[in-house]
Amino acid sequence: MAQAPTKGVKYITDNRKARHDYFIHETVEAGIALTGTEVKSLRQGHVNLKDSFCRIDNGEVFLVGMHISPYDQGNRFNHDPLRTRKLLLHKYEILKLLGRIKEKGYTLIPLNLYFKKGRVKVTVALATGKKLYDKRQSLAEKEAKRDMERNMKERY
Repeated sequence: MAQAPTKGVKYITDNRKARHDYFIHETVEAGIALTGTEVKSLRQGHVNLKDSFCRIDNGEVFLVGMHISPYDQGNRFNHDPLRTRKLLLHKYEILKLLGRIKEKGYTLIPLNLYFKKGRVKVTVALATGKKLYDKRQSLAEKEAKRDMERNMKERY
């Protein structure tokens, strides 16, 4: 579907726990509907994607559980940190995701948040949960790769 962002992109945050807990099958780039104080807070990097997920209701996609801290210079019109935010996707993308989610075990999770041409974008992944033994295997592979790189570095 969508490719990973590269040029002209400023990363805000990454959901590293998602890659540890889920197998990523497909990704989609989506816009996100935000208020002014939320964008200002994002520019300062005060955001947490750790326990967030996406839900599809009435043909619309919503991001639930993303925490954006209140803006420091905000006044009484400051935003609610844990409010549900609407994701902006084309109808055919939503229908495709909805068809895949109805399959057993699939879920939508946000992977990262970034600015692209001045607009906030979120990479949403279609994923399945890992079992405990899968997580252990991933950690073992990661450690083996790290050891190999360390040995190669010592040789040269």
